[in-house]
Amino acid sequence: MSTTYSRRDALKTGYSALTGAALTALLQRRSLGEVAAAPHHKPTAKSVIFLFMEGGPSHIDLFDPKPKLNELAGQKLPESFGPVITPMGEYDAPLLASKRKWKQHGQSGTWASNWIPNIAECVDDIAMVRSCWGNGLNHSNGVCQMNTGTIIGGRPSLGSWVSFGLGTENPNLPGYVVMEDTPGKVINGPRNWSGGFMPAMYQGTPLVGGKQPITNLANPEGVSADRQRGKLDFLRALNEQHAAERAYQTELEARIRSYELAFRMQSTAPEAVDLSAETAATSRLYGIDQTETAKFGRMCLLARRLVGRGVRFVQLYHGAGSKWDAHSRIEDNHTRLCREMDHPVSGLIKDLKQRGLLDQTLVIWGGEFGRTPMSEKGDGRDHNPYGFTMFMAGGGVKGGQTIGATDEIGLHAVEDRLHIHDLHASILYLLGLDHMQLTYRHQGRPERPTLNSGEACTKLVTG
Repeated sequence: MSTTYSRRDALKTGYSALTGAALTALLQRRSLGEVAAAPHHKPTAKSVIFLFMEGGPSHIDLFDPKPKLNELAGQKLPESFGPVITPMGEYDAPLLASKRKWKQHGQSGTWASNWIPNIAECVDDIAMVRSCWGNGLNHSNGVCQMNTGTIIGGRPSLGSWVSFGLGTENPNLPGYVVMEDTPGKVINGPRNWSGGFMPAMYQGTPLVGGKQPITNLANPEGVSADRQRGKLDFLRALNEQHAAERAYQTELEARIRSYELAFRMQSTAPEAVDLSAETAATSRLYGIDQTETAKFGRMCLLARRLVGRGVRFVQLYHGAGSKWDAHSRIEDNHTRLCREMDHPVSGLIKDLKQRGLLDQTLVIWGGEFGRTPMSEKGDGRDHNPYGFTMFMAGGGVKGGQTIGATDEIGLHAVEDRLHIHDLHASILYLLGLDHMQLTYRHQGRPERPTLNSGEACTKLVTG
């Protein structure tokens, strides 16, 4: 039986083939993060700067004043608040008073301690979330959960989910960047910014200090840009030939794209990380002109420059190596660390605001957990995942508000409790992503960033 095709049929068939091929190519580029997906709803933020205080800062000495704690200081934890399980077992140490002086700030009257006088100036742009909680009792699983949603390693980090869900705004820079104040010291290391079971291009790109913040970026001496381009073209041809027979191995295509991104970054990234063009006033704003604040100040300024050039997610680790872990001598420990961090963080918020970038940039501050109201070693505090404070500013967040509460001594979150899954869902929500609709198929199973749990806190926007 013969079939006759009209000219119209032929054109229709050809058009379908072309559009099918175009759609396939588009989907491939989308799966590799080169094309942004349509957000699930209207976003209030375009990018994120996550200021991670590694080791667990004490919420009850920074943002969450507890007069009852000082009243009961020296006594054992009342039964009505316990028992409390820590990595060392059940806790029965006496309560430790906070030596901080507290004051309300801004038009909102938000409380802040004298350890953070500069951040206190920004409270009308900040939403304090005093009711965070998680499942990690020690640093490894606490840091892992705050980054990936689970205390067990192997899943994609939050930054990887953002890169996957939104694609890139600037094809010449990484979508996700990570900086440590002491490179190589953050607990768990690259597992915290891994792409997990996603293609490797979604993982965070580490930046370090010095003349080459991005390692292995510059061409070897004597290798011109044209020669490098020729080498990459030849390598690409070999890789594409290899990948053609292995269509389901997305890692191969991701590797090809990574080589291309690295080549494009060679002309774009050096300008993005060059601070020499910044004014002296800007350097002072971030504390770069002072010894104690210079290192973290430079990191915060780099973060502002990167989000201003389209990087989606920037994560800065302060106190890398669990330096905020004040099991003893919390006064000395937190005094030093707050002095390093307070000025640069406030400078970042103020600089973003005056440049018109705060509205579209979500700034997050927090650690893997807080610290206990009970003492350890007489003058320190232990880990507290049961209730702690984080704050958010910009990115559509309504400032000058306090969300949630811990109990009278700051041990457990008791009002508007936000699990880490809720925090992640909230961050994604502000970026226009529904955490239950954002899926990646792994081994035939739809995976979600919050493991099918969590709920976005809309109070962050509505107040």
